[in-house]
Amino acid sequence: MTKAAKKLAVATLGCKVNQYDTDAVVTQFLDAGYTLVDFREQADVYLINTCTVTSLGDKKSRQLIRRAHRLNPAAQVVVMGCLAQTSPEEVAELEGVSLVVGTDGRQGIVEELERLADGDQKTLVEDIFQVTEFEDLPALGFSGRTRAALKIQDGCNQFCTYCRVPFARGRSRSRSRESVMQQVELLVNQGYKEIVLTGIHLGLYGADLEPPLTLAAISRQVADFPGVKRLRLSSVDPHEITPELVDLFSSHPVVCRHVHIPLQSGSDRVLERMRRGYNRDQFMDIVRRLRERVPEIAITTDIMVGFPGETEEDFEQTLDLTREAGFSRIHVFPYSKRAGTRAARFPGQIPSDVKESRSRRLIELGYALAEEFHRSLVGRVVEVLVEEEQDGCAEGHTDNYVKVSFSAPPTDLVGEIVPVRVLRSGREGVSGELAEGR
Repeated sequence: MTKAAKKLAVATLGCKVNQYDTDAVVTQFLDAGYTLVDFREQADVYLINTCTVTSLGDKKSRQLIRRAHRLNPAAQVVVMGCLAQTSPEEVAELEGVSLVVGTDGRQGIVEELERLADGDQKTLVEDIFQVTEFEDLPALGFSGRTRAALKIQDGCNQFCTYCRVPFARGRSRSRSRESVMQQVELLVNQGYKEIVLTGIHLGLYGADLEPPLTLAAISRQVADFPGVKRLRLSSVDPHEITPELVDLFSSHPVVCRHVHIPLQSGSDRVLERMRRGYNRDQFMDIVRRLRERVPEIAITTDIMVGFPGETEEDFEQTLDLTREAGFSRIHVFPYSKRAGTRAARFPGQIPSDVKESRSRRLIELGYALAEEFHRSLVGRVVEVLVEEEQDGCAEGHTDNYVKVSFSAPPTDLVGEIVPVRVLRSGREGVSGELAEGR
């Protein structure tokens, strides 16, 4: 079989950064002549980008590795990402694994793999805390020409007591201004209308550069670039929402009126034990400042339930703050005990049934708040970036990240920003019709 005929199947677990890293490696395989196929198909190489944020992420990662080997026992299996970085020996022991790569040193993966003889195995994982430079890997998305993630930062210096991410990603390091703008130009030339700046700890962007740069400064430069129609920030911690960022959200027409601010808990006692670096009053101060300057902004969040020692009173404080903040979407996840973290040794570990109950209550509140936010759009005309179109129905998102569906004309609208009059709302989004004048 020639190289050009080889098939690559890919699976990614975890966050937007992981997806970007996957795309960067897939780009190398495509450049080497591989053909991308569905993960359920038989392939010559299976690439699995793992996650280790929760124990469920570990489990799913191992399941995907085993599934790949079952699909084609003769295939080479490449395992990369956070689980590979933190537990390379464990990953290497799984049947069928050919190459283990961590969260750095991913340039040249194809060459490393093709140098391996049949049945051989190699591990390329190094000490991530020795990595001080951003790995500058270009990547393009493969899901259409509408929204593209652009990774500009990696690593985390926070060391929250429950989190393994710093051990998987190392210290914070930033992409240079020149490289960021080169990638922006490439994405615009490829036809992408929206760029999402992403990172592991995005708010730290630029602090390690010489001279230092801020997230607000690089965001403004990207937003000013000709051809960028929308700029979205993926996730920023509350204490890193600076006045300059608030000004950007409120004044720049290209910057989306949407920000994801992880809350994790509404209890000061829990936040302190988590080592989050802010309290509930500081969080709500940021929310109020954003809403004062950008009345229609959508604020989404992550909330953890069942952190060790979390009482019913702590959880009620989280519910109260959630209502007060009026989040438009909430990602709820139960605390997961992670080996090597301080919280794993904390007393007061919460039973699974209690975590499940609290998760359900918070998810239901999240649905109610989402529906309330969506209802506020009924009767209004919103701008929608069309992402897909099928059987006369088109779907896309507003700049404040509301999913919109509407009847589409025969012309291809994918990749265009169109006005839609909202007629109906629900907890998942809104629906409507193309506005007159389109």
